[in-house]
Amino acid sequence: MKSDWRALVVVLLLVLVSRLGWGQDAKLIAEGKKEGKVVVYGSLESDIMDQIVKSFQRQTGLPVDYWRASAASLTDRTLSEQKVGKVLSDVVLTNAGPMEILLKEKIFAKYDSPTSKNFPQNIIHPQLGPRYREGVVGIVYNKGVLKSQAAPKSLEDLLKPEYKGKLGFPDPTRGAVAAMWPASLYKIMGKDKAEKYIRDLAATRPVLVEGVLNAAERVTTGETPIAITYLKYVVVFGQKGAPMDYVRLKKMLGHGHYVALNNRAPHPNAGKTFIDFFLGDESMKVIAAMGEFVGRKGIYPSLPDANRIQVVQMDELDTAGFAEKRKEYSKLFLQ
Repeated sequence: MKSDWRALVVVLLLVLVSRLGWGQDAKLIAEGKKEGKVVVYGSLESDIMDQIVKSFQRQTGLPVDYWRASAASLTDRTLSEQKVGKVLSDVVLTNAGPMEILLKEKIFAKYDSPTSKNFPQNIIHPQLGPRYREGVVGIVYNKGVLKSQAAPKSLEDLLKPEYKGKLGFPDPTRGAVAAMWPASLYKIMGKDKAEKYIRDLAATRPVLVEGVLNAAERVTTGETPIAITYLKYVVVFGQKGAPMDYVRLKKMLGHGHYVALNNRAPHPNAGKTFIDFFLGDESMKVIAAMGEFVGRKGIYPSLPDANRIQVVQMDELDTAGFAEKRKEYSKLFLQ
């Protein structure tokens, strides 16, 4: 009987471990529950986070308060709370530039999540942990308007006369990503070639739009059948029936995103519990299913040939850098 009882315990433990296969510690969950909830500030889309939160709550029993905002608003609020000594957030997740700013302001506690081991070592920041996703920017087009043989095959093709007036281009004087993309082209073209390319592209008078989302939306309608935008929109709008595809470039520019624990988190154990789950396979698969490029080994977006793309990190622009580029691009694209 004893051996049967021990065997049953082993089986139950194995089941428990398999259910907590994302690397979570039962004691940490228990401590998190005593704290009551976890508060997350982030810029990840709410429809994606909703799926992650539901699964997290189901597996841990911990409620999540999620406040979504732009990276700039999130940064301002996090810094303000720290300054007045009334910190509300446990976890912050957004793109690399703002996360580096908050790190310099000593906002984050160092937390080495056990699920970090599933990410390549070269994308693990010494303080912020794994770069959990990449916002990859490329050439997206409407294949209902442009057949694959008629679509551009390279960045240089966008300069050809047949594409004049057909390119939706995020206004680089209005948004950070829109400015970062041309400012970082030197990383895949070389400095001199990139500078000439930007001038030549501006001379074609692309259709300037408010941002990367607006550029993608215009592709869905065919109003401007080509755009510089996030590749994820091929999946997002494709799921809604839009005939979207992208140009297969070997190298594409992108910017990373991180998740970190606030060093004055009101619910630190709940925060750690959330980070462990967020970096786990289940969450990463949810994010990838929406067209996002995640850092987790072996998980790719539902985008053809995504595993062949080499992502090159864009330069993050600080306030002064963006102001400088805004002035430069205003002369090129708006005058």
